[in-house]
Amino acid sequence: MAEDILPEAMLKTVQVKTLLASGEAETVHDAVAKVGLSRSAFYKYRDLVFLYDEEGRERVITLSLILEHRTGVLSVVLNAIAQAGGNVITINQGMPVHQAALVTVMVDVSDMTNPVDALVKTLLGIAGVRKAEVVGYSP
Repeated sequence: MAEDILPEAMLKTVQVKTLLASGEAETVHDAVAKVGLSRSAFYKYRDLVFLYDEEGRERVITLSLILEHRTGVLSVVLNAIAQAGGNVITINQGMPVHQAALVTVMVDVSDMTNPVDALVKTLLGIAGVRKAEVVGYSP
């Protein structure tokens, strides 16, 4: 079995996450005690192992955009993201310099059916978008 090659602490981390997700344990302290794992080992591996239903649940990208300082450009960009199935998490916009502003947008793309590069291509086709690129990705 594939589990045979994993360290015991990783397998127990999955067990802890299962107990927490199912409500069989209310706290990390309770769950690690039930499976015989130290809290430090759990915290070491918790972001490296996933339950099957967690996998692919949320994927977040960070987009860096340079937008012309014109009314409605950001609105059109946000609508395009929504139309593609993306869900905007945060928006940070800098002050316009030379009639353009740097905008950073974090987007949950887990519900998108088309690839992220198709979204970037769509954004680049919007009047007033000077630059659009993915600068970060979190699976």
